[in-house]
Amino acid sequence: MGKTGLRATALLLAGSLALVGCASDDDGGDDGGNGGGDGELRIGLAYDAVGRGDRSFNDSAYAGAQAAVDQLGGEVQEFTPNEDGSDRAEGLANLAEQGYNPVIAVGFAYDETIAEVAADFPDTTFAQVDGANELPDGTSKGDNVTGLLFAEEEGSFLAGVAAALKSPTGHIGFIGGVESPLIQKFEAGYVAGATAVNPAIRIDVQYISPAGDFSGFNAPDRAEDLADVMYGDGAEVVFHAAGGSGTGVFAAAVTAGKLAIGVDSDQYNTVDDEAQKAVIMTSMLKRVDNAVEAFITEFEAGDVQGGTDVLNDLSTEGIALSTTGGQIDDIQTQIADYTQQIVDGEIEIPTTP
Repeated sequence: MGKTGLRATALLLAGSLALVGCASDDDGGDDGGNGGGDGELRIGLAYDAVGRGDRSFNDSAYAGAQAAVDQLGGEVQEFTPNEDGSDRAEGLANLAEQGYNPVIAVGFAYDETIAEVAADFPDTTFAQVDGANELPDGTSKGDNVTGLLFAEEEGSFLAGVAAALKSPTGHIGFIGGVESPLIQKFEAGYVAGATAVNPAIRIDVQYISPAGDFSGFNAPDRAEDLADVMYGDGAEVVFHAAGGSGTGVFAAAVTAGKLAIGVDSDQYNTVDDEAQKAVIMTSMLKRVDNAVEAFITEFEAGDVQGGTDVLNDLSTEGIALSTTGGQIDDIQTQIADYTQQIVDGEIEIPTTP
């Protein structure tokens, strides 16, 4: 779809998009800028599947954008794609058409659309969480696109270390939302960390949906069924990298009286059920909030380079394990030791299973 088509469809979406807009309550917004301009900071935030309320990935992105608004003033306009994601390009274009700048796309599912939209709006600054600036064919998504990347394999390695140390019988599990290269990074790191502690450990692996089917990020019932089987077969800890489906894993852990590991946000703090809090031993923190806030702050200061990537990892504290609830307090020495080895380059972690 060319520029004219995108803009025409964008205008049709404008009314529905406005319904989910979220303006800051900060009256100091007029003091904000737009990367060197004279206007108020107006941020466009295009979510991954499910949208805000997943208590994980999307919520973390919103928290980062809102933190920037709280600090700098301005507003956030939100867009959530439809169920099959077919309107992602139009949603991005609509945000740019309405003058939101920067526009931040959340998730690798925008890989196929952000380059086209960014080319149509060269005066808009874009960022993509979990999307590198370079396309598979080696070309750039554009000089106005920044990739906000994460070393998921590093945090997942530590999650595997924790799971192995907390598994008396040496049997754990992993549930991924969608079988894709990104989620496989979580699996690869988790397996590597667990086997570093216990080379003989058994690790059950399941994915909720195949590549290209993003429903696996919003299918808690299916996640619960998979986790039920894992716990029933003897797994004592299950790590999920499944977005909004993770609550199903927690529910299964409660039923089985076993443990689970959350992802992206500190999920001990995002669930309301006290019984679920009790089974979340830790979460692999992917600080999307920090990355988004930092990007917006740099944009406001006129410091965004564009056409490149920003990597968030253990060394930048963009990746970590949560300690809320105290269930991994007794293994902090081991976790700290592995963390230092990773930062020092002494441990090479695979990114594919």
